[in-house]
Amino acid sequence: MLKALTLSAILILCVSGFDSARAQSVFRMSPPDTTIPSEEEDSLFIPRKLTLNEQTDIVDIVDIYLLKKGDIPRTDTGEIRSSKLRLSGIPAAGYTLQTGFAAVVTGNGAFFTDTDAHTSTLLTSFTYTVRSQIIFPFQATIWTPGNKYCISVDWRYLQFPSYTFGLGQNSTLGDGYMIDYSTIHLHQTVLRQLVNNLFLGIGYNYDYYWNIKELDPPAGKTTDFESYGLSSKEFASGLTFNFLYDSRANSINPEKGTYINAIYRPNLKPLGNDSTWRSLVLDLRQYVNMPKGSRNVLAFWSYEWLTLGGRPPYLMLPNTGSDPYSNTGRGYIQGRFRGLNMAYVEAEYRFAITNNGLFGGVIFANAESFTLRNNADFQIISPGWGAGIRLKLNKYSRTNVALDYGFGTGGSGGVFVNLGEVF
Repeated sequence: MLKALTLSAILILCVSGFDSARAQSVFRMSPPDTTIPSEEEDSLFIPRKLTLNEQTDIVDIVDIYLLKKGDIPRTDTGEIRSSKLRLSGIPAAGYTLQTGFAAVVTGNGAFFTDTDAHTSTLLTSFTYTVRSQIIFPFQATIWTPGNKYCISVDWRYLQFPSYTFGLGQNSTLGDGYMIDYSTIHLHQTVLRQLVNNLFLGIGYNYDYYWNIKELDPPAGKTTDFESYGLSSKEFASGLTFNFLYDSRANSINPEKGTYINAIYRPNLKPLGNDSTWRSLVLDLRQYVNMPKGSRNVLAFWSYEWLTLGGRPPYLMLPNTGSDPYSNTGRGYIQGRFRGLNMAYVEAEYRFAITNNGLFGGVIFANAESFTLRNNADFQIISPGWGAGIRLKLNKYSRTNVALDYGFGTGGSGGVFVNLGEVF
């Protein structure tokens, strides 16, 4: 049974850029609460001279209790808008469904280009696993002053021996077998604001896979990969036409707002493709503060990945966990289901455990469905569900370490780790 067991200890990387005392060009939206708590309110995670509501993160705990820098934490937090880059980083070791045991170094950054701009974010990591996988992404979303332009970059290199389970949703975990490939993805988009929070833009996506091979296919049986068209290389090159509405103030950890992103991608022969095929991705998210006035959030996500015509290469077909941040389908291994069209929905409730924001929790449920033909109805639904904890890594960007355990059908389940919220 493919099931993740546990995640090893996470080590926190403290970066000097966290220190607000050294920040420049800081715009404070509201003053910090400096009320001194009573003895009864004091605890290990609420340092003296802090109220229970004073926002606290791991760096405060390290500064006060390990480095002995004093008993007053860095200035309160997520209400600060700064042009300084705020960095968060984690070296970690763990076990996941798709990678086996892995060593990971991951980090993100957040900053504001002015007081009215959305949070600009950077995300990168380097992963090496016992299955000889290398995963090296770089993702960035930059909002220019006044949100006039949004520049989005998603670049990644992978050397990725991994499981495939064929097409559709009728396979079992025992039907999985290993394939191997290397790939590079270069996706970039520039969007122009038309009215407040509404953008149109154009981009270019380049995807190249090489050294593709099946490592241990079932004996005496033609696999779905072979039937669909197995070759040593796959390639796609296409312009993208983008629609974006984004009213979230912070994309790393949204507390309210709406996100709508539509990406139409025609991969045409003149751009180097063997044949023409077209795809459409619809990414819809809604965040509701519940109960109102708290920091608790009810979040909804809908992700549709549709083939509008032609035949995408096998490895570029819609599949579980292959959205840009590899987060669809908690409860299932990446690539568990695959088809021409994918429909996905998820709901998650995020709640505070401690008033100072250091610890939080989530419960979630999702469902996904695939079709093998264009214009076919979605018939089989594969649900997933689970719960997780949140640990505040950086209060300036509101970055959490997200550690979840998800369950799926047929004995599927595993640990899922993110730096920042899942969606």
